[in-house]
Amino acid sequence: MSSIGPETDIVRLDLRITSESYRYRVPIKFGGRVVHDATVLNVEAACETRGGRRVDFPDASGGQGAGPTSCGFGSMTLGVAWAWPDPAVSDATRLQVVTRLCERFVADILSDCPVGHPLEICHHQSLRRDAIAREVATEFGLTNPIPALAILLAASPIEAAIFDVHGKAAGRSSFELLGRDFVSSDLSAYLGADYRGLYLDQFVSVKPKPTMPLYHLVGALDPLIDADVKSPAGDGLPETLQQWIVRDGLTHLKIKLAGDDLQWDADRVIGVHCAAHTSGRASRNPSGLKGEHPYTYSLDFNERCDSESYVLDLLEQISGRDERALGCVAYIEQPTHRDLAAHPENTMHRVAQRLPVVIDESLVDLASLRLAVQQGYSGVALKACKGHSEALLMAAVAQHENLYLCVQDLTCIGASLLHSASLAAHIPKVAAIESNGRQFCPAGNAAWRDHYPRMFDVQDGVLPTACLSGPGLGY
Repeated sequence: MSSIGPETDIVRLDLRITSESYRYRVPIKFGGRVVHDATVLNVEAACETRGGRRVDFPDASGGQGAGPTSCGFGSMTLGVAWAWPDPAVSDATRLQVVTRLCERFVADILSDCPVGHPLEICHHQSLRRDAIAREVATEFGLTNPIPALAILLAASPIEAAIFDVHGKAAGRSSFELLGRDFVSSDLSAYLGADYRGLYLDQFVSVKPKPTMPLYHLVGALDPLIDADVKSPAGDGLPETLQQWIVRDGLTHLKIKLAGDDLQWDADRVIGVHCAAHTSGRASRNPSGLKGEHPYTYSLDFNERCDSESYVLDLLEQISGRDERALGCVAYIEQPTHRDLAAHPENTMHRVAQRLPVVIDESLVDLASLRLAVQQGYSGVALKACKGHSEALLMAAVAQHENLYLCVQDLTCIGASLLHSASLAAHIPKVAAIESNGRQFCPAGNAAWRDHYPRMFDVQDGVLPTACLSGPGLGY
């Protein structure tokens, strides 16, 4: 990293970690796994820039449910069931390992005395993460390497805090500080020769979109209609999909599927479609949607399908039962195993001819994206939990190479949801925002709700993303 650079460059950085734990109001099931609670890691950041601008820690650490703060702030739900689905390692151990990784990454950054733009600092540190992960695996007596997704997850709140404090020190949105005036090298340093002369500001909007539709998650355990409710939460929040649709004016639904039970998956999509169209929302139509398909669906298999043929058979079943239901499907997410190199037979060329098909769990770096495209995938799902810098770089690749693009969350709550929404709102071609923390873990939003009420209490099926325009990451 350069010793001489823009006045906005970070020249002194300090970081500290806190954590929170929450119980879900109702369990969520995806990819054959049921999750009941959430652990959140928060990272606060203080810094000084080359131009002498400073951001200091508040007098006391925020602690449980910390709300908005003047220092840099990054937060992420530790979704180890998604990032590290290994039944041979207990949930408790995986949480401890990911937390330990975050602590080690913080110590590594601080010992390195980093100087530069957050993109440069995060990239520089990322080159040492695998070595640190091997040391942590040895420390915990693990027999297998820590997965790449878990490593990215551990680093994600750190990256968010660094980008956030950089923008706050400059008094500007972090999304304004991505061009040649603020970053010492073009994208070829990160993405190869095809990106020579290009900078992230060519792929990121300075201002967020004013509003964006909300994708509501329909988990595999979620009741669709009143008759489906077996064990009500009884907390005053909606108990069924229909109740959520009516309360929040929903138009976009993400449907979790089994991936190994064709009849159940077909029934589920048709059931969701019927529940949506008999909910009463279509008649009052708060979002002003018109036409034959007032709803938009995405289908998420969480890598449970054994082949491309399974997906094609499901699409045929849906089409045969209700062509209108298939017409509502916008894209398909990660049908088969995340290890693409180990399963070269699982191509998606035929599926991609019918609908966009995006990688999620498979996307860990540029090489994995290249392999996915070779195997027929036509889009990418960005996630804040993989790191802010990785999300920005993959967003640039997706736009430059004309791939379908979406942003998804990891049952993000509080600041992590605002971060994920801010990413989606600042990246062109992203059409909607996923937000399921309000469904499953509303307690984690409490400290932020008063400051951003309509980001957590949805009206007319949209989120008012214009509010995510403040200094730093926008929240």
